[in-house]
Amino acid sequence: MQAPFASDPLRSRGRLVAEEESAFRSCFQRDRDRIIHASAFRRLKHKTQVFIEHEGDFYRTRLTHSIEVAQVARTIAGALGLNSELTEAVALAHDLGHTPFGHTGEDALSELMAPYGGFDHNAQAIRIVTSLERHYAEFDGLNLTWETLEGIAKHNGPVTHRDGRPIKGDAVPWALAEYNATHDLELWTHASAEAQVAALSDDIAYNNHDLHDGLRAELFSTDELADLPILAECFAEVDRKYPGLNYYRRRHEALRRFFGVLVEDVIDNARAVLTQLDARDVSEIRDAERMMIYFTPALWTDLKVIRSFLFHRMYRAPAVVAMRKEVTEVVRELFPLFMERPDLLPKQWRKDVAELSGETELARIVSDYIAGMTDRFALQLHDRLLGGRDMPPPVHDPV
Repeated sequence: MQAPFASDPLRSRGRLVAEEESAFRSCFQRDRDRIIHASAFRRLKHKTQVFIEHEGDFYRTRLTHSIEVAQVARTIAGALGLNSELTEAVALAHDLGHTPFGHTGEDALSELMAPYGGFDHNAQAIRIVTSLERHYAEFDGLNLTWETLEGIAKHNGPVTHRDGRPIKGDAVPWALAEYNATHDLELWTHASAEAQVAALSDDIAYNNHDLHDGLRAELFSTDELADLPILAECFAEVDRKYPGLNYYRRRHEALRRFFGVLVEDVIDNARAVLTQLDARDVSEIRDAERMMIYFTPALWTDLKVIRSFLFHRMYRAPAVVAMRKEVTEVVRELFPLFMERPDLLPKQWRKDVAELSGETELARIVSDYIAGMTDRFALQLHDRLLGGRDMPPPVHDPV
């Protein structure tokens, strides 16, 4: 049964470019399908979370992570009576704007783009789905519904105060501000409950799978995990139920229970919070003073201990830090090369270069190109263009 505060596809605010509705799919289902078929979504297959793409076939990529987030989000949305299709669309799109090499690549590109308005992966996701995907005859981007765009832009909370002042940083990320000027996403409000579910599902998914990947990389041991809050109880339950269980099955069963604890905590807490709010429609979710979907304080306290463990033992592990330094140089060297030699950009990108009016516009085109690269492509391109350190020859289009 759908809750009164769920997003109703029949009451959607529509698309920037009006389209005839589908006879058999809701508008949110169409959004989800367009995201899945987008080029940027396919490229997530070779963009990594923590480990670089070539380091192993078993580590999570942005694509597998996005699928896991969507699975969690649909489960929570269904339990709360929300619209599962909108929740899934936001979950699948939330990482589209990420650069190659995870947050390392984003940090490098943010530094390089500082003189030109900066770089933000959430804003870049908006840029991708509203401009950079160019496959349709009648519009650039995917022409998603207002609700899906709102969810991508604001799933982590409001971006501005009501008077337009940014909540974080000195300015609203330029890519988001540019689009918002033509299609008001009401950046001062919270997003729908569906988008909030997608945001917290992201936290659940990466906290769970980073433990898996860290174990596989042998950055820490199963015994160390069994001493952490929440996980200690999960391992104890497995040991009681399956004494003498195989090492690998034991840790899988424990992490499976950990995953379940996080999901159940969110569902139980959200039910209580939403019952207290007693919202009659989605507008009351947007206008609420706080997020509606979050962990209980007790679980969040325990989860912070686990996140601190991951930060020190995984994200700052010597092998990971060494690779971060290496791939940072890849981004730092490709960016100035393309700024100096935009003729090295692929032909379809050089058409945009021919129409630009200044250095900032060129930097944003170069940023779009680099941000869209996969780990593999960025490494191969860097080796091809800069491996010998001689300036590549100019590129001439065929006559």
